Amino acid sequence: MSCPHVTSTDLRPPRANQSVYREDCTQCFDSQDDEAGLDVCLQCFNGGCAGHRNHSLLHYSTTSHPLVLNIKRTRRQVQRDEPPLKLTKLAISAETEEDKYDTVTRVKCYVCSIDDVDRSLGQLPTVIDGVMKAMTFAKQEEVKAWEQEFTECEHTLCLQQQPSRQIGSQNLDGCSKCDLKENLWLCLECGNLGCGRAQFGGVGGNSHGLAHATESQHAVAVKLGSITPEGNADVYCYQCNEERIDTDLAKHLAHWGINIAEREKTEKSLMEMQVEQNLKWDFSMTTDDGQELKPLFGPGFTGLKNIGNSCYLASTVQCLFSIDEFRRRYYHPDQPPPTANFPAEDLETQLRKLADGVLSGRYSRPEVNIAVSPDNPEVPHQKGLSPAMFKHLIGRGHEEFSTMRQQDAFELLLHLFKLINISNQADPKADPVQSFRFALEQRLQCLNCQRVRYRTDEQDNISIPVPVRRKIVDNSDGSKDVVKGSEFEPVSLKECLDIFTSSSTVEFTCPSCDSKAGFSKSSKFKTFPQNLAINPLRFEIINWVPTKLDIPVQVTDEAFDLSQYKSHGLQANEEELPEDADVGGSAGAAAFVPNTAALEQLASMGFPQNRCEKALHATGNADAEAAMNWLFSHMEDADIDEPLNLGGAATSSSDDADKIAQLGDMGISVPQARKALRECNGDVSRAVDWVFSHPDDQGDFGEQTSLEATTAAPKALPGSEELPAKFELESIVCHKGASIHAGHYVAFIRKAVSEADEERQWVLFNDEKVVKAVDVDEMKKFAYVYFFSRK
Repeated sequence: MSCPHVTSTDLRPPRANQSVYREDCTQCFDSQDDEAGLDVCLQCFNGGCAGHRNHSLLHYSTTSHPLVLNIKRTRRQVQRDEPPLKLTKLAISAETEEDKYDTVTRVKCYVCSIDDVDRSLGQLPTVIDGVMKAMTFAKQEEVKAWEQEFTECEHTLCLQQQPSRQIGSQNLDGCSKCDLKENLWLCLECGNLGCGRAQFGGVGGNSHGLAHATESQHAVAVKLGSITPEGNADVYCYQCNEERIDTDLAKHLAHWGINIAEREKTEKSLMEMQVEQNLKWDFSMTTDDGQELKPLFGPGFTGLKNIGNSCYLASTVQCLFSIDEFRRRYYHPDQPPPTANFPAEDLETQLRKLADGVLSGRYSRPEVNIAVSPDNPEVPHQKGLSPAMFKHLIGRGHEEFSTMRQQDAFELLLHLFKLINISNQADPKADPVQSFRFALEQRLQCLNCQRVRYRTDEQDNISIPVPVRRKIVDNSDGSKDVVKGSEFEPVSLKECLDIFTSSSTVEFTCPSCDSKAGFSKSSKFKTFPQNLAINPLRFEIINWVPTKLDIPVQVTDEAFDLSQYKSHGLQANEEELPEDADVGGSAGAAAFVPNTAALEQLASMGFPQNRCEKALHATGNADAEAAMNWLFSHMEDADIDEPLNLGGAATSSSDDADKIAQLGDMGISVPQARKALRECNGDVSRAVDWVFSHPDDQGDFGEQTSLEATTAAPKALPGSEELPAKFELESIVCHKGASIHAGHYVAFIRKAVSEADEERQWVLFNDEKVVKAVDVDEMKKFAYVYFFSRK
């Protein structure tokens, strides 16, 4: 039978920048490797599974696109008589897809009910060829993962080199200050050769290149062993403290007599070493006797593939979908997925796809094509699901999460909360983030007249300070010394919460008694959430750089009671400040003068003036360290860069129809958009954050007022005031590495490993590897995010 749709003008090969979803279904994780294969729509290139779920047919019923290309891929059995080829560049695969798989394709037409359309007819040959040759969506993301994008800076663009001289080849053999002959960095400004810093994998370094840059203030250096004839190399700017691009590298090297065409890459680049380091962090994947831990398979034990520095996402997602509220909201195996013309760009669809992937167990099985033999006794793990679509969607337009660099897992959690909250605006009760929301009550008391003011703020997490106490050793002569390195005294979770809820002094002029003695300020829980996310702040400024500290925080598996941290509101013996008294209003603003020494210290660290003043104001104007810790926990605040405003309500701005329409596209109602824009001085991005922070505020309905509106009962606060408030640790996100933007993240989650288990056990999710955990007590001490559940 012939098919008239093959000559349609709607059939065109995919454009170079057009996504082709031919690896896995956009609505589940069924893929071209499954028995039924994957159907790729030949009109919009959506990928739909062709098995019993048949999301391909669902796509046709939604879009009426008739033709699909069914792709079925089978992995070839590999007999390895010798080790696989070693990768010399992480961006280049040693084996091609054709080397590893046999692929069969056929064209189907849903309208004509033909399962094998003649592929030589009409537009089909060019369209099929375009689909099969196009870089898939997942592959596009992988390329970005291995090839970070660097930029120029003022120091590379405006590089001023000293008078040229020939550097003989013999002078390129070693550091000018020591005997090291590898990991050598050439200063492009003066030609000095110095060794780099010690690096992962045993690469030596005494930091003589850094010492030269510090002494001379020369900014730009290039790593000799990374230079390729094509002009690629590691270029580092010590002034920016970032890896950079030098578009005139060949000319700058020729200035020192180095012909780039004659250079040969002899060492790994910084990016290659970083990726290798991130993938090789040891999170106790073996037992004490060196045996690899037995992997777990089945529902709830599905790993997520690392698609390049994506472990921060995988660990966060695993913890969220272990929570009852997220499972109930997004895991519906017996229901059809949402109807969306572009499923890969619909957050609801991708969250339900991810929930089905990690919870159903359908994809949690050993990778059967691993060549296991007595000489290669590798324990087979699962292949893992690639979260490429989800990662692209939630990162789209975001300065950090749209990149393929390592990111902060806690910041991702807050970003996800925001997106999920916005997507549930039409039905807030269905929002699983509500289970994390609670009310903190702030208490201000004048130190002179003792009058008080209470204010309630809604939150979905807390960041708690961790005190830094280095271990002290006793010397033979009776003196004491601080232990060198990163040896710290352990701290209990209770002590951190005590500090978090304790009183501090802030410099306000009291609007009631006009005293400048200041106010005591403290915050406690007005209500408690069902799920509590805690981020311990373990940072210290070392050489003007925020550095992560490995301070052990003692947390047990036993439930602990937060009842002592509950605020009880205005007491009978307390006198409240008058309603019209503006604490920190114009008088307060005039009275607040930042601590000059602390302000200068914060500014010297690179923090903007507005942020410094806000931090000092919020922490009692005492010292730079407290203000710095406050800054670390408020970097994502929508108004972090706004000037310090102690005068109450923000300046109103007129309604902007375009901005209201823009917010409307995000699911935000007109009254909410109107009020959010007014509260945020017309800033759309801040308005989105405001709506997220005030989910129960119905907004501004203009001039419409009624008795019902003016006498409406106060809105209910999120969370519960019930006591006792006992919480139990459910999961943790752990991190290894000196910086949260490097290293590696994993998740530990308490689960019932089998139906026979009477008690839950800790399970380690290390990207695609899922195993029973060991040494969890040790890892809990250094967790980056704790997830507790109320019992």
